[in-house]
Amino acid sequence: MKQYSQLLLDVWREVCRHIEIGESVARVAPLMVRRLPVDLVLVRHLDVQRSWIDTVASGLGQPDQPHPPTRSVCSPEDMQRLLIWCKQEQILCGPATAINDQLPGLVPTGVQGDVLIGPLNAAEGPGGLLLLEARAGHHFKPEHEELLRTLLEPFTVALENDRRLRELTSLREAVEAENRSLLSRLGRHDITDSIVGAETGLRSVMEQIELVAPSDAPVLVLGETGTGKEVVARAIHNRSRRASGPFLRVNCGAIPPELVDSELFGHERGSFTGAVGERKGWFERADGGTLFLDECGELPLAAQVRLLRILQDGSFERVGGERSLHVDVRMVAATHRDLQALVSEGRFRADLWYRIAVFPVHLPPLRSRPGDIPSLAAHFALRAAKRLGTAPLVPTAEDIRLLVSYPWPGNVRELAAVIERAAILGGGEGLQIAQALGTVPPRSPQPTLSNIPANAAIVEKVGIGETDGVTLNAAMTRHIEAVLRRTRGRIEGTGGAAELLAINPHTLRARMRKLGINWGRFRSDSSVPRDTPMKEFHA
Repeated sequence: MKQYSQLLLDVWREVCRHIEIGESVARVAPLMVRRLPVDLVLVRHLDVQRSWIDTVASGLGQPDQPHPPTRSVCSPEDMQRLLIWCKQEQILCGPATAINDQLPGLVPTGVQGDVLIGPLNAAEGPGGLLLLEARAGHHFKPEHEELLRTLLEPFTVALENDRRLRELTSLREAVEAENRSLLSRLGRHDITDSIVGAETGLRSVMEQIELVAPSDAPVLVLGETGTGKEVVARAIHNRSRRASGPFLRVNCGAIPPELVDSELFGHERGSFTGAVGERKGWFERADGGTLFLDECGELPLAAQVRLLRILQDGSFERVGGERSLHVDVRMVAATHRDLQALVSEGRFRADLWYRIAVFPVHLPPLRSRPGDIPSLAAHFALRAAKRLGTAPLVPTAEDIRLLVSYPWPGNVRELAAVIERAAILGGGEGLQIAQALGTVPPRSPQPTLSNIPANAAIVEKVGIGETDGVTLNAAMTRHIEAVLRRTRGRIEGTGGAAELLAINPHTLRARMRKLGINWGRFRSDSSVPRDTPMKEFHA
């Protein structure tokens, strides 16, 4: 084998220089052709889960020779035989047809000559094979088999380098897609975009973020649904030393209880039914970065115990695993629930509560910071115009007045939805805020003789003639009170005052507060007979 020492050195040199296996094999194949009767060099990858063999790299001694097909599909039984052959580390030598009869799929169709094949076994198990096809009229000799055995190691390294490169590429593409999705949901063009309201209603929150971001202390973001807890978590990450690392979000409330451990901590192959391969959990994927656990109050107690351990020393075990793993992850948790109440009820561990609430950040609801509504509305209006492909849309002073007077139970998320609905209703020419809020009913056909009796009843009760000489607010008060009397103070639901008046229940309550109407007194008002037909009051 001394005559082949230079060849082995050259092969190792090329494998180490080029991380892509296609480039490595393309450089190595001409070196092998000089010393071996080789016409074709193939590196093939075994995909055990899909039961097929892919050709991932090829080198040709004759450039004009066509490439053989890249994929061979095997039956599960044939794949098992191939795996046994790989583990036995046998070298196969002989006619391609005879070897393919012995192990179907090993040799791709189109390869007809004498072949020399060896398995490429990585540390994790069989990964692929190296196939050499002899030149026409030539046959491989026993010394060639020994040479192939020495070449298996550098080609195994090349195949493993390529596999890791493809995994990193796939992870990078997934992270980039996740970033694009997040930016789209946040309505931003870049991750460095400022937070709307940072100088006004969220000033105190931003001051807390600036204080806690440089440390690695766990942060608990508290606030109602839709207030922007994920935006705060990302702001903490971007201002920390981990800004260049991953930021991953997990919605704990969306994970089935039986899959929580697998999702958070990963699992080993065969650890449970359906675990066909090894899987990294969210903590491993967030190593070196920040993991945002949204709705952490929904975690089951068993998962809370394991979460406490990883917060204490950063160690954990995958489901079905026996070795302890360690990660460096900063955790930001968030919830809209009262964790202290859950602790007293025994539904949340007190020790975990103390651990994650090292630095709580309270995010105020939108109704308590009305000064942010104009800038938020303008921001969402521009985003809606971009999505709809229309000219830039700007809320008017009347639009802002309506928005500020609304209570916003859904907070910023509801505001974004209302603005987008208003942009759609405006048809690209403006924002229909009143209609989007439900303060103006949608246009309906002109009344006909068939619906005059139904409308006449409510007109009679309100008393149009009685409104002569009174203010609009007084007429509106009489109208609302007439409907409340009929519904006995019921505002929401089928047949409620909001439905009869074609108005959003929250808007109706806000309007009644402004007019000084006490709707509670109508709940005991018996002036209206219970057998009065409700259909009279349909607008």
